[in-house]
Amino acid sequence: MIRFVVLNIMIALLTILFSVVGLVVSVFDRTGGRRVHFIAAVPWARAILALSGIKVQVQGMARVDGTTPRIYMSNHQSAFDIFVLLAALPLDFKFIMKEELMKIPLFGFASRRAGYIGIVRDDPRKAVKSMARAADRIRSGASVLVFPEGTRSSDGGLQAFKKGGFHLALKAGCDIVPVAVSGTSRIMQKGSLRINPGEVRVVIGAHVPVAGFGKQSVEGLIARVRKEMISNLKTGI
Repeated sequence: MIRFVVLNIMIALLTILFSVVGLVVSVFDRTGGRRVHFIAAVPWARAILALSGIKVQVQGMARVDGTTPRIYMSNHQSAFDIFVLLAALPLDFKFIMKEELMKIPLFGFASRRAGYIGIVRDDPRKAVKSMARAADRIRSGASVLVFPEGTRSSDGGLQAFKKGGFHLALKAGCDIVPVAVSGTSRIMQKGSLRINPGEVRVVIGAHVPVAGFGKQSVEGLIARVRKEMISNLKTGI
């Protein structure tokens, strides 16, 4: 119980600290949020993982190409997926995240300065605008990270994929990289603030080209990415 309380207090303090760092860095950042990402967001994630006793193993790092903008799609088991992916992927990417998170004092503003994109899921018009901003980020050379399930899984299983991220890939004309995260559901379950130490495995899959797919065949693209992710989840267990 004591560990639980102290750990959550420390995470809150680290979030405040690195949000302030991000805001200060953003004043001098002329790279579209790249410096905020690497100087504030990545160290924040790594500090929280270390403090929580979580080790991350990554497989398939050679498939990460920091010179080519791509859409990285990951399964979503836990809030800790965010920390794990920030620590594991050595490239500047922009999260597409819930707009509610962008309203958190300090943290939300720092996230915007990092170039992350808030999306209002229950407002189609605003969601379309968010995807347009994401496409602009990709055209400017940044990769984007999407959770195609839309929300965290309650049992760690892979949920149905929403089409938004796939339409974004088609609109931007960039390939998709499936990422499978295993073990975070044991670290922190949905609806709980209890954090358990442990090991997490990240498997980076081969990129899936969007060439040959269109709006009428988006279901085929979804099926291909899902098949790759399921295969990599089995590898990561």
